Amino acid sequence: MKLATYKDGSRDGQLWIVSQDLAVAAPAVGIATTMLEAIENWDSVSPRLDALYCRLNSREEAFATRFEADRCMAPLPRAPQWLDASAFLNHGRLMDKAFNNPVNPDFETIPLVYQGASDDLRGPVDDVAFPDDSLWIDMEGEFGVILSDVPMGVSAEQAVSHVRLLVQINDWSLRKLGPREMRTGFGWLQAKPSTAFAPLAITPDEIAPFWDNARVKLPLHVEINGREVGRANGAEMHFAFDGIIAHCARTRKLSAGTIVGSGTVSNSDRGAGSSCISEIRVIELLEQGESVTPFLTWDDRVRMEARLPDGATPFGVIDQRVVKA
Repeated sequence: MKLATYKDGSRDGQLWIVSQDLAVAAPAVGIATTMLEAIENWDSVSPRLDALYCRLNSREEAFATRFEADRCMAPLPRAPQWLDASAFLNHGRLMDKAFNNPVNPDFETIPLVYQGASDDLRGPVDDVAFPDDSLWIDMEGEFGVILSDVPMGVSAEQAVSHVRLLVQINDWSLRKLGPREMRTGFGWLQAKPSTAFAPLAITPDEIAPFWDNARVKLPLHVEINGREVGRANGAEMHFAFDGIIAHCARTRKLSAGTIVGSGTVSNSDRGAGSSCISEIRVIELLEQGESVTPFLTWDDRVRMEARLPDGATPFGVIDQRVVKA
């Protein structure tokens, strides 16, 4: 299934189901009002949502209308929790090498995860406002999962069964503020503004066989002002989502609607480009002795889309403009 949240004037929007070809959509009236309601009651409502999805795909749904991505909020405009990992070790190694970071003895065995703000998650075409473009505005292309209730102590083998939906993410960042916040030992707050999402949350079967070993094995195409800068593939994720979920749930349960992100999609093959400007600048520094690619400024546009081999975009497209608050 493909699920979206349309703007309706409320904070949490209205749940709609979208056809597989992204041509038509219909509201989930009488089934679930919001995405979170659907996630919290997945076992009882998903068969009815799937029946609506089948009617849309066969063009038999009486209330179907043209799918409008520009009406979409984030699939979950407000989530119970947002946990973001750094699961692509190539990205971490580049950053450590460039900035002479001390060796982390757990780098390859324990995933890095921080808890972000989940009260204001942004839609796929929303302008993104920042207070000052001197704060080094950056994007981060990621994949993510939305979970059902996860019990404390879940194993990695059990954890994957709690994945309900997959999402595509742009985790906006203000790089100038990051180092100071990291030095405090309390993690990021100001350096991580509202995170944005592609319009569609999809069930894992929608991208079979590219949902494999708890990884989204698709290229994430990233453009800045119409120029492609990256097409890194999620297959190179070192810590898969099952292990990250188990790590997060080691000492507490996770509520239904928790979103877990992969961190910046990054590949060791330099030909795949990068999913964030910081990585581009680090590679320039290492290879050329200086960073030349600028961070983002007013009216710059960022576009992200994961693509199937036939060119289809299963999550839809993130296409956002940077504006002054």
